[in-house]
Amino acid sequence: MLKKINVALLALSLLVSTTIGSAFAAPIVVKFSHVVAENTPKGLAALKFKELAEKKLPGKVQVQVFPNSQLFGDAKEMEALLLNDVQFIAPSLSKFDRYTKKIQVFDLPFLFDDMKAVEKFVGSKAGKSLLTSMESKNLIGLDYWFNGMRHISANKDITLPKDVKGLKFRIQPSDVYNSFMKALGATAQKMAFAEVYQALQTGVVDAQENSWSNIYSKKFHEVQNTIIESNHGVLTYMVVTNKKWWNGLPKDVQKGLAEAMTEATAYGNGISEQKNAEAKKAVLAAGKAKVKSLTPAQSAEWKKALTPVYKEFESAIGKDLIAAAQASNK
Repeated sequence: MLKKINVALLALSLLVSTTIGSAFAAPIVVKFSHVVAENTPKGLAALKFKELAEKKLPGKVQVQVFPNSQLFGDAKEMEALLLNDVQFIAPSLSKFDRYTKKIQVFDLPFLFDDMKAVEKFVGSKAGKSLLTSMESKNLIGLDYWFNGMRHISANKDITLPKDVKGLKFRIQPSDVYNSFMKALGATAQKMAFAEVYQALQTGVVDAQENSWSNIYSKKFHEVQNTIIESNHGVLTYMVVTNKKWWNGLPKDVQKGLAEAMTEATAYGNGISEQKNAEAKKAVLAAGKAKVKSLTPAQSAEWKKALTPVYKEFESAIGKDLIAAAQASNK
């Protein structure tokens, strides 16, 4: 009888211990680092991801969001992810060309007519295949986040390609953008996003290119003479995580985070157009930079000047992938 009581007490003790242990288990800390302001499509999507993930996995995960390069800047965030110092980052697609040359397709100038074409491409089989193209490098792409079309700004009055010859252009680390500037006769200068405003203000660089949302939130319009609404490129991010870390998560946590990411993506991409429209309106209202739109003839001149870039990168990216991206414009 005593033996049975002892066995029962032991079982109860184990049950209580397990229950208490589960109740007080420390949540998995998920650090999400990015380089832009919170009131941007990327910044708001990251906050939405935190909200959704913690709602779906109460007590199991704690998502910490670090905007504005608070934790890591452009140059260090990828290394930090691979070292598992952060678990999520959302760099612009230009940052991935050292891991797969195919992703350079997004940097080709005047490839997409508008964001609808971009959305169509990333939802296609070809676009989705790029999310898994870096798994051998320990990177898993979870989704694409949009931040609108790119536009060119400079500290002088510009309209045509010949007007930017000799200017020092801030670019992201991208072989395509380096060739882009070379084709225009400009000097490319790679620079972290957090350093751009001061560089423009002091004349370290003369020009840059970005979405309306980033131009306004970082006040680039205050230190530039002209902004051309060129729509020459697309500012899209890929949310990536460390493959080893991701595959090591409990299945329910992985599922919850994936669901939160899908919903945060829909939210962020849904407000991207609105935020960029608001930012453009605010730039116009500020009246500090002249804003120009290109005529079809002027756009044709830019496209002609940048034709060599396509020829240079066609073999590395792949003709089929470029064709698939171009087909999304139809």
